[in-house]
Amino acid sequence: MVVLRIRKAHKRRYALLCLSIVGFIMYRYLGTAPGGRRMSRRVGLSANSSQFTLEGETFRILGGSVHYFRVPRAYWRDRLMKMKACGINTLTTYVPWSLHQPERGVFHFQTELDLEAYINLAAEVGLWVILRPGPYICSELDLGGLPSWLLRDESMRLRTTHPGFAEAVNTFFDKLIPKVVPLQFKKGGPIIAVQLENEYGSFAMDNTYMPFIKEALQSRGINELLLTSDNHEGLKEGGVTGVIRTVNLQKLNQGDIKYLNAIQPNSPMMVMECWTGWFDAWGDLHHVLAQEDMVSAVREILRRGMSINLYMFHGGTNFGFMSGALTNPIYKALITSYDYDAPLSESGEYTPKYHLLRDLFSQYHSEKLPDMPALRWKETYEPAIMYQHLSLWDALTFAEEPFKSPTPVNMENLPVNSGNGQSYGYTLYETIITSGGSLKSGDNVFVDRHYIGIFKHQNLELAVPDGKEKRTLSLLVENCGRVHYGKALDKQRKGLVGDILLNNSPLRDFTIYSLDMKTSFIDSLNQAPWMSLPHVPSFPGFFLGRMFTYGYPSDTFVKLPGWGKGVVFINGLNLGRHWYIGPQQTLYLPGPFLNSGVNQVIVFEEQEADYKITFEETPDLGMAVDIQ
Repeated sequence: MVVLRIRKAHKRRYALLCLSIVGFIMYRYLGTAPGGRRMSRRVGLSANSSQFTLEGETFRILGGSVHYFRVPRAYWRDRLMKMKACGINTLTTYVPWSLHQPERGVFHFQTELDLEAYINLAAEVGLWVILRPGPYICSELDLGGLPSWLLRDESMRLRTTHPGFAEAVNTFFDKLIPKVVPLQFKKGGPIIAVQLENEYGSFAMDNTYMPFIKEALQSRGINELLLTSDNHEGLKEGGVTGVIRTVNLQKLNQGDIKYLNAIQPNSPMMVMECWTGWFDAWGDLHHVLAQEDMVSAVREILRRGMSINLYMFHGGTNFGFMSGALTNPIYKALITSYDYDAPLSESGEYTPKYHLLRDLFSQYHSEKLPDMPALRWKETYEPAIMYQHLSLWDALTFAEEPFKSPTPVNMENLPVNSGNGQSYGYTLYETIITSGGSLKSGDNVFVDRHYIGIFKHQNLELAVPDGKEKRTLSLLVENCGRVHYGKALDKQRKGLVGDILLNNSPLRDFTIYSLDMKTSFIDSLNQAPWMSLPHVPSFPGFFLGRMFTYGYPSDTFVKLPGWGKGVVFINGLNLGRHWYIGPQQTLYLPGPFLNSGVNQVIVFEEQEADYKITFEETPDLGMAVDIQ
């Protein structure tokens, strides 16, 4: 009996000790700001005067954008610590719907897409967070970050309260928002503000849409400060009642500042996107913004007492097929790199912009900034010799079962991926012809699997050689990237959209192969009948080689001199597109993607090959042109 009482007393003391420890941890976590000062966490970020206040004290947002989905997870901490060391106090990040919900009912929030882990890491590093959950985010992503399966609905009107779109948004937010609600400031987390949509004033197709997004967020538990973000053209139409407007720009425009002051007097002023550089398209030059011009704009914004967010602070990489495209004045696909000429380079290197900004931001901190983290080693590895080849035609047996249709079917409406269609990659259309003549529409074109030519983006003609016997006409069509911005989003269906005409007569009876180049497909090619080089390879085709690393693998840059256009895979991971027209001449290969020892290298090549690829220690983003 005495023993039992002693045990019970010990249990009570043990439980009390555990509760005390938990209470202390909660006190430290819930009551401490990233800067180390304890806060009550009752009010949050407010905009009731000419300056933001955080828990009642004046607060200037010194923000920077780093997107978790463009950075290897192994490098998240490195990039955020470099941000903190520059004097940034707030991280901003988009949330890409298309990556988190690649199919209806399928959600990915793990590994490289673990948003909760990223936000918690920001808090651990000492950063506040402004979350930008969309649903449309632009960000130079394919379809602006909207999932392509939305386009299966022929009546779809994206970024409106169209029932099909609104229902899909609600389903996504039902999964997303509960993950971030506990991470809000008033609940002890680092999220101090949430942005509604993105630059809607430039789209403005439905005046009930933005209130719908506002209600969708608040009804699910978002109770921090809400913001909108618009460029010069969209400021007038992008606002929502009860939501703070912010502006996006590269050079300070007096008209924008005056307009913001007029529509929300005695409210804080913020540049949500101060563009530190710009993105690049295939066939263009590499855009750079002079460091003096960028720092001058930042200095002037701060001198006026405004808050700021640098877009981008660190751009990262459009791994795989996530890049978007331009449509005005003509279609141009965007490159794989998202370096953006940002203060922190694509591979995490410090730039002159970084050092100038650090000097500037240090003036707005009462304490010494943290030391700058050490840089990571970059390596030049021995070239990978491509020793085996597999034609596209021999690889087809490893793709999904082909689909037969009397008429062409666009990618989004193909009966693949559990009825969600095809989002990225290539689609092969084959039909039988019995004559030559003039062909209209398509992409890479083959007759009996012999290359005869290529179409550009839209409606050009191609001559098919004469012949009266039955021949197979093959059209390999690539989604180079759906347009990410503007009012043409509803028209971004890929593949063959509509009829393909031979001598003005529509062709019929197609066999269609979906080639989305997923990791599972690339891995399945290990069982394929590869041919040893140097036999004369056919194009398009796959080339196989090996890369050797020793010890802990370092970052490197893949270069493909003498190659044409295609995709590079390392250990089954899609690094992105390469294309001889540039400007980008190297692909960033992070060390965490490599094994110590042997690494598999596969290149899908459409046009020509040099049979080896090299690995450099420095990037080559092409000839540069100053942004005017």
